[in-house]
Formats: sequence, structure tokens, C-alpha cells
Amino acid sequence: MTQIETTVEYSNGYEEDEYMLQEDEWDRDLLLDPAWEKQQRKTFTAWCNSHLRKAGTQIENIEDDFRNGLKLMLLLEVISGERLPKPDRGKMRFHKIANVNKALDFITSKGVKLVSIGAEEIVDGNVKMTLGMIWTIILRFAIQDISVEETSAKEGLLLWCQRKTAPYRNVNVQNFHLSWKDGLAFCALIHRHRPDLIDYAKLNKDDPLGNLNLALDIAEKHLDIPKMLDAEDIVNTPKPDERAIMTYVSCFYHAFAGAEQAETAANRICKVLGVNQENEKMMEEYEKLASELLEWIRRTTPWLENRAPEKTISEMQQKLEDFRDYRRQHKPPKVQEKCQLEINFNTLQTKLRISNRPNFMPSEGKMVSDIASAWKGLEQAEKGYEEWLLTEIRRLQRLDHLAEKFRQKASAHETWTAGKDELLSLKDFESASLFEVRALLRKHEAFESDLAAHQDRVEQIAAIAQELNELDFHDAATVNERCQKICDLWDQLGTLTQKRRDALERTEKLLETIDQLFLEFAKRAAPFNNWMEGAMEDLQDMFIVHTVEEVQSLVLAHEQFKATLPEADSERQAILGIQAEVQKIAQSYGISPDLNNPYSTISTDQLSAKWDQVKQLVPQRDSSLQEELALQQSHERLRRQFAAQANLIGPWIQTRMEEIGHSTMEVSETLEDQMTQLKQLEHVIVNYKPNIDTLEGDHQLIQESLIFDNKHTNYTMEHIRVGWELLLTTIARTINEIETQILTRDAKGISQEQMNEFRSSFNHFDRGEAEFARIMLLVDASGTGVVSFQSFIDFMTRETADTDTAEQVVASFRILATDKPYILVEELQRELPAEQAEYCISRMPPYTGPDAVEGALDYTSFSTALYGESDL
Repeated sequence: MTQIETTVEYSNGYEEDEYMLQEDEWDRDLLLDPAWEKQQRKTFTAWCNSHLRKAGTQIENIEDDFRNGLKLMLLLEVISGERLPKPDRGKMRFHKIANVNKALDFITSKGVKLVSIGAEEIVDGNVKMTLGMIWTIILRFAIQDISVEETSAKEGLLLWCQRKTAPYRNVNVQNFHLSWKDGLAFCALIHRHRPDLIDYAKLNKDDPLGNLNLALDIAEKHLDIPKMLDAEDIVNTPKPDERAIMTYVSCFYHAFAGAEQAETAANRICKVLGVNQENEKMMEEYEKLASELLEWIRRTTPWLENRAPEKTISEMQQKLEDFRDYRRQHKPPKVQEKCQLEINFNTLQTKLRISNRPNFMPSEGKMVSDIASAWKGLEQAEKGYEEWLLTEIRRLQRLDHLAEKFRQKASAHETWTAGKDELLSLKDFESASLFEVRALLRKHEAFESDLAAHQDRVEQIAAIAQELNELDFHDAATVNERCQKICDLWDQLGTLTQKRRDALERTEKLLETIDQLFLEFAKRAAPFNNWMEGAMEDLQDMFIVHTVEEVQSLVLAHEQFKATLPEADSERQAILGIQAEVQKIAQSYGISPDLNNPYSTISTDQLSAKWDQVKQLVPQRDSSLQEELALQQSHERLRRQFAAQANLIGPWIQTRMEEIGHSTMEVSETLEDQMTQLKQLEHVIVNYKPNIDTLEGDHQLIQESLIFDNKHTNYTMEHIRVGWELLLTTIARTINEIETQILTRDAKGISQEQMNEFRSSFNHFDRGEAEFARIMLLVDASGTGVVSFQSFIDFMTRETADTDTAEQVVASFRILATDKPYILVEELQRELPAEQAEYCISRMPPYTGPDAVEGALDYTSFSTALYGESDL
């Protein structure tokens, strides 16, 4: 058979010719030094025995024990896990060649190209061919599948060694011969993975023999790696055999690869569980805050919906003051809590999307929309409550005014009617003279005139009582009772008056003497007396005004009244002149001057006293009107002062809202620039708060002065409050949205240019009808037709992001469980930190499969539950 160099095909980053060229040069070097054969014999024999012992056998002489092909086929079955064809059991040479050929055919079937290695050489005990064949097996089954950072086989194994030993002093792995002579590289590999076995700090570079023996002994005792090398051979050989070193080092790789895989799996699980624990904590905090806020709204809303009126203005004003305390002290912190709750909810949903978790669904009735709905109901009740308070105060003011007016008119009328029924029931005319009868008749006519004059007052009293009933006056029963008595007495007086007239007219034919002057006096004195009583009532009448114009109208009416006083004084002088004429006639005809007017109960003294009282009341009325005018002018100044500030603050708030909207639409700026602008704008808004407080102070003065309207501005304090609260909520929400975008960008590795591109394409993306429908289903699951920029970013990041999945977590648990479909408590406690292990144990359901053992836990169900997916 033609002898050519052995070649092995595998992916290692080198071209085949280049790799074999290096092998050729290396082999020529080794041929000059027979030490390579000794090292390879020992190493390859130990490597083969490390696998053959699993089948209960071993070899002593590598070139003799493989000659019949039986142990060679057994070795290949052990390391590949596959069954080879049944070997020939004969002892003839052709039986041995057949068995070796079966082994070589199996090696070839694994993609290995064997060159110059034939069954005859192996059967004949050719040492070099046998070692070459074993090296081919080692390359294929122990080294070729090693893969580290996109490198494989020899280069992958070398890179793995370099990565693991990089932190160690005096270790610089560049090859598989000279870099291992001092033994420190072997010790570093062991210490990197099992620091409990070697104290690396005590090793000495100048003691290579001690270092090598230490590494070989520890590897055999604790790592189940047999001694494949001889320390003296390595130290004494100028260039140790590369194949022997690679074979031995590959055993370290396979011994430690499983531990690294378990460590990676444990780290992945810890990461997933850590994220889940943090999210659960945020969910619990949201539930707690939402419950507290909803409970506060539940307690407060019935108070605002209570419309039970009070009986007095002072009690209603106390309710108004309680409402102001609620607006100033109790509600603002709750507004902040509501805003913070929405921010926490958005942050939690963003974290869940980033970590590929299902969206958080709060408990029933605790959604953000539920809180917003409850809050809206609260504000509606609040608005209606304030309007009701003001209306009720106006009603009570009106009731107090009407009640006082009713009392004044009722008292005046009752005073006038007192004893009138008794007088009308007298029979004095029966024994009277004609003169007296005529006097009684005239007196009665004067009374009827007076009675007619008082008809308007009775109608006014009834009208006031009716209005008090319509306005639900608290003491309406007393008013109704008093009004009914007045009306009953009035009807009685009308009946008695008619009866007395009839009697006097029957007697009039008998009595003809009438004192015309007394009659004249009575006819003129009575209306004048009524006029003075009416004037006194008007001068003492209470008035309620709300503007300067209304006061000025009253002042004008009063001036017009004062203009009638000279004419009234002339009438008074004329009436007094009639009485003086009576006295003159009495003196002239010898009539006693002590005569009483039979037609009138009004005396000149009474007229004079009432006239004096009218003159006293006029300046008092002047003073009251001037005081009220000054008060209304003060109210007008308060209106103008409030309007001046409100007309500045209202547009300022609108301008800031527009600036917030403009800042979020600027595509050319980075998120950090937008955040800086928003933070500066938030600082400006917070510093503007004293202006709102000043306006609140002016508004309080206006309400304390019971000013209910302001024609100088369209802004009310409620408008300003709502605008201010909306501004605070908007700036906080906008900042949170930018923070969420930054969090999403950093978590998903999105560049600023991508972020700008997302924003630019957000308003006009078009990828075909089918693709567009799919995208809209993802970014607008509720079908509202509105897509937020945050939803668009989440969609774009989901399209490209590489996140943990339930399948990855299940695979990680399977590694920790050493390929079992379940995992034990002690395995979780050994592989995971204590906190994460306890978290898994408390939540992982028991495993119920047919191969379940005591304490077995179902990691598959647990992993899928983390991501809200069905069982894999």
C-alpha cells in the first residue's frame, strides 16, 4: 500500500492543506526525537482506558491489544454511543482484518477521511499507524466538536484554555507544547473551575515537576481524569508532544464543560426569577395604592353627594368652609397619588413587555380606567356640590330677607288690626245722638278707607308667605299659621265692617248733624298717616344688592323720595290747619275745645310724631346706602384684581401646554434633550405655583365677601384649578413617557438614529394591506384606531429583540436536572442562590409524570406559567 500522510477533515477555521502542512512539519520534527512515541503511547493508552473501563475492560499494549479489532470496535461503541456491526470471532488473520475494517469504516462514516491507515498495518502492530489511528479517533470524538466563540477543534480548545487562564500570573497559553511545561497552565485550569482543590498563590514557576505532579494527581483524584502524561517526560523533553497535551487538555474541557453549562443555566434562571420578583413587587404596590385611592374616593363621594340643607346661613357657610379645606388640603395629595399610580402602571407594563412577560391585569375594579372613572364621578359630585352650596346660601339669604320682611309687615298689620274687631262690634250708636251717629258713620267711612288701604299689605303678607313656602323655609309652619290668622281676621273685619255700615246707615236718618271739618280731617289724615307708615317701612326696609349699579339705583330712588318731602310737608300743614279750624269754630260757637274727632283716631300729635320719625329715618337711610355703596365699590376692586391675575394665568397655562406638546413632536432632538427641556419646563411650572396661590387667596376673599359673578374675566377659579392640575399631570406623564422610551431604547439596544427613524415613520408607515393589518393587530389590540408612539416602539423592538422565552427557561432547568423531566429540591438549592431557590420551591408544582419520585417538582409548568403560555 502506498504510504502517504494521514488527513482528518473537520471544521477548525483553517484550510485542509494549511492544517496538514503544519502537521507534516511537526511530524518531521517528532521523527527526529523518539520521545514522541513514548509520550503518545502513555497518553493514548490512558485515554482509551478511560473509555474502555466503562465497558469493564482495558488495554496494556496499544499496538498489540487492538490487532484483532475487537477492543477497537468496543472503544468506538463506547465513545460514540452507537452499535457497530457484529465482529468476527475467529482468530485467523482475515478475521482480524475484517474487524479492523469494520472499525475503520465506522470512523469514515463519521466524516473522517483516513489516508495511509489500513487494516493490515493495525493487525501487523505498526506502532506509528496505530497511534495515528487513535489520534484520528481522538480528534473526531474528543476535539472536533469543541466550539468556543465561533472557533472549533484545536483552535477552539486553545481559545478555551486562553480564556480560562488569562487572569493567572505566569500563564500564557499560545500552543499545546511549550506553554504547558511548567505545569502552571494545568493548575490554573483546575483552580479556575475548582478553587477549593488548589491554592494557586502558593505555586512556584521554578518548580515545574511539582506543579505537574500536583495537577496530575488532583485531576485523577477529584476530576476522574486519568494520568495520561508523565511529569518527568514533559519537563525533560525540549518540546512536549502536542497530541499528547491536546488529548489530556481535552479531558479537562469535557470535565468542566458540564459545570459551565449548569452555571450558565443557573444564571439564566436567576435573571428570569429576579425580573419576575421585581415585577410582582410592583404589582403588589399598584394594588395597594389603587385600593387606598379607591377607598378614599368611595368615602369622599357620598359626602359630596349629600344635599341635606341646613337651616341657617352660618351652618351653610361652615359647610362651604369645609369644602374649601377639602379642595386645599385633602384633594391635592390624592391628585398626586393618582398621577403617580398611572406612572407606576405604565412603567410596570413597559418592564413586562421588555422582559417578554404577559401584561399586568389588576384586580377587578382596579384598572387605571376604573380609577379614572371613579375620579371623574368624584369631580362631578364635587362640582355639583359647590354649585349647590352657593345656591343654598343665596336661598337662605333670600329666606332671611323675606322672613324679616314678613315679620315687619305682619307686626305692623297686627298692630293696626289689634282691637278693630271689638270696635266694629260696639253698639254705641244705639244711644248716640244724631250728631254722634253721623260722626260714627263718617268715622266708619274713614275706617273703610283705611281698611282698603291695608288690603295691599295683606296681599303682600300672603305673597311673602307663599314665596317662603316655595323656597322651603325651615319655619314655614309658623309663617303659615301667622298668615292664616291675619287672613282670617281680615275676612272677619270685612264682615264686621259691612254690618256696622248697614247699622249706621239705618240710624243716619235719625241723626243729621255731621261735623264736616272732622270728616275732612279724617279723610285727609288717614291717607297721609298711611303714607307716613309706608314711608317708614320703606326707609327701614332691608336691601340686598350685588353691584354698584344696584346701590346707585337705590340711592336714586331715595333721592326721588326726598324730593317728595316738601309736598308731603305741605299736606301735613294742611291737615294740621283743619284741626286748627275746628278749634277756631269750637271757640267761635262756644263748643268745648276738648272735643274729640268722632271720625278719626288719628291725632295731630301722632301725625307730628310720625313725621318727626320720618325725618329721622331719612339721614339713616342715606348713611346705610352710602355704606353699601362703599362695600360694593370694594367688591368691584376685588373683582378687577382677580380678573387681572386670571387673565394672565389662564393664557400662561395654555402656552405651557402647547410647549409640552411641541417638545414631544421634535424628531431631530435626542430623548435626553427632550428630557432636559421637559425638566426645565417642569421647573418653570413648579416655580409658577406662587401665582396660583396668590390667585387662590384673592378668590377666597371674593367668596368670603359673597361675590358670585365677575364680568371682567371669563376665567373662574375652577377653570384655573382644572388647567393647573391638567398641566401638572401632563408634564409628569410626558416625562414618564420619555423615561419609558429611554428605558425601552437602552433595554433593547436601540440607537438614537433608530429612535428618530421610528418617530419619523410613526405617522405614515405602509407595508401592504396584509402586513399593515397584522401590525395594527399588535399595536392596537383594542381596535380603537389610535396608536401611541410607545406602542409603536414596543412593536418595533419586539420585531427584532432577542429575549428570553419559556422554551429557553425549560432548557435551562433541564440542564440543572441532568436531563430529567423533573427537578429535586436539593438540586435547586445546590445550583441557585438561596432566594431564587426558595422562590422556585414555593411556586413550582409537584411533578406527576409516570417516572415521578418523592419531592419531584414540575419545572416545565412553572416556566410556561412565568410567560403566560400554555404547556409546551
